[in-house]
Amino acid sequence: MTAMHCTHCGSEAMMPGFIEDSGDSSRGHARWVEGPLEIGFWGAKRTGRAHWLVDAYRCKDCFHLELFTRAQDG
Repeated sequence: MTAMHCTHCGSEAMMPGFIEDSGDSSRGHARWVEGPLEIGFWGAKRTGRAHWLVDAYRCKDCFHLELFTRAQDG
């Protein structure tokens, strides 16, 4: 794997972190869900769609935030 770099300034000084999800029934971390957002009775429709964990990296030089998916969740 190549070194991650900031798409804003090109720096390779990226700090790992995560985007917290603190809503009702949250799992504590954000997930990327495949496909367009569709709202149903219970909120966003997720059944039958792939879910991916989201990793966040903040650039130490310009503070730009980069998001990446790394592993399928569920």
